Amino acid sequence: MKNLVRKLNAEAKEIKLGGGKKEIEKLHSKKKLHCRERVDLLIDEGSYFMEIGLFTAYGMYKEFGGAPSSGTIFGIGKIHGRDSVIVANDATVKAGAWFPITCKKNLRAQEIAIENRLPIIYLVDSAGVFLPLQEDIFPDKEHFGRIFRNNAVMSSMGIPQIAAIMGPCVAGGAYLPIMSDEALIVEGTGSVFLAGSHLVKAAIGENVDNESLGGATVHSEISGVTDYKMQSDEECLKTIRNLVSKFGHTEKAGFDRIETKAPQYDEKEIYGIIPLDRAKPYDMYEVLARITDGSEIDEYKAGYGKSLITAYARIDGWSVGIVANQRTIAKTAKGEMQVGGVIYSDSADKGARFIMNCNQKKIPLLFLQDVTGFMVGSRAEHGGIIKDGAKMVNAVANSVVPKITIIIGNSYGAGNYAMCGKAYDPRFIFAYPTASIAVMGGAQASNVLLNIKVGQLKKQGKAELTEEEQNKMLSEIKEKYEAHADPLHAASRLWVDGIIDPAETRKVVSYSIECANNNADIPKFNPGVIQV
Repeated sequence: MKNLVRKLNAEAKEIKLGGGKKEIEKLHSKKKLHCRERVDLLIDEGSYFMEIGLFTAYGMYKEFGGAPSSGTIFGIGKIHGRDSVIVANDATVKAGAWFPITCKKNLRAQEIAIENRLPIIYLVDSAGVFLPLQEDIFPDKEHFGRIFRNNAVMSSMGIPQIAAIMGPCVAGGAYLPIMSDEALIVEGTGSVFLAGSHLVKAAIGENVDNESLGGATVHSEISGVTDYKMQSDEECLKTIRNLVSKFGHTEKAGFDRIETKAPQYDEKEIYGIIPLDRAKPYDMYEVLARITDGSEIDEYKAGYGKSLITAYARIDGWSVGIVANQRTIAKTAKGEMQVGGVIYSDSADKGARFIMNCNQKKIPLLFLQDVTGFMVGSRAEHGGIIKDGAKMVNAVANSVVPKITIIIGNSYGAGNYAMCGKAYDPRFIFAYPTASIAVMGGAQASNVLLNIKVGQLKKQGKAELTEEEQNKMLSEIKEKYEAHADPLHAASRLWVDGIIDPAETRKVVSYSIECANNNADIPKFNPGVIQV
């Protein structure tokens, strides 16, 4: 586990350089700061910045030279003590151009701001849409235009939006800062216009330079498009901090928090508990003992449905309801054996009831996933596993308290859904370096796909594969399948918000609940049709 964390940290260090040191030096020569330097100056000194989507676009767009972190960074940090979403274009990556996944990442930033009622700060420095991929970013519902639609919706919801134009802001991208509530522009580097000087010349024959067309002086003194003209990046960021410092304070959700208490065991001991072999069992109670306050839990239905742990606990003082897959083999009261990581009928029933209890009591939910799916076979089917599984999925789908999901190991099939996967609107979803997200495990999937291939050849009357050919094909299928189940593959596509160091679980969970506590508007829980 330590080696996995070290490798991830090395990848992260490289990604944080964006287009590289030389490109950052070019920015500095233009008296501009790199996006990460801007964020560091914006947030409170020494405070925590929970970055979301660091590994976005990892391994993608290779034909275009790649797009580290999708050319945009975003996360949540404190500005004068106020939790704020911060989005910053990385001008060292294709001049801050938007790839399709960049759009998805920006939409995720706005979603987090909306769900948690957090102010959002845009640090704009972008050449606009990456034209070679325009069809994948421009016209659809979840494409570029949705960003501006969300700008309008957030303003109507009273969520403050401040945009700083710290570089070029072109064409459709010009709407993002101007649809924000307040806009700042840096003189000499910031510009905003629907069409640049070259396009203006081509379209209407007018000769004009970009500064005269849409620079800081034009928009601050002539058009009135921007609200503040700044002399430098540093002054701009200081002004944003001043503006945020004067925001009124909003009502909190009221999730219970008391004085924090450290676990009895070192959080880093999680490294030695979770095996790299995802098929091996381990005791999830040992993991809980490293992340809960005082290593204490109040377990709900401890002797029933033992393949799922449901418990009330505190993490960094916050009250939480924990739903976690148990990975050891357990014996039920009836003497039946329950394989670890599988959700049985009794486990699903227990999980659904516990989730409803947490909604009734206004307790945030923490899902710790290491699930291979629901139990299969005639005995499980006759016992109504589909009905009980649907009951748990229903409870998760209709839950109104904040849900935080951490994928520790396996996350397969419908087990991903029942344990609050991405499709079930977790406020935040993270993965450990040991996570694996797929319809089923690599070994099972490769055998299924091989059998299908052998059957196809047989139907076509072709010669059967030799054992050596079958083993080679099996190995190739498994290798490709497991690469797609890797947490970096998931993080690159924003199926998870990030891959976290297990030793930082408490910090990440605590800050996630703190952010969620900013939204006092919690609807009444209505579970729908759940057969009890």
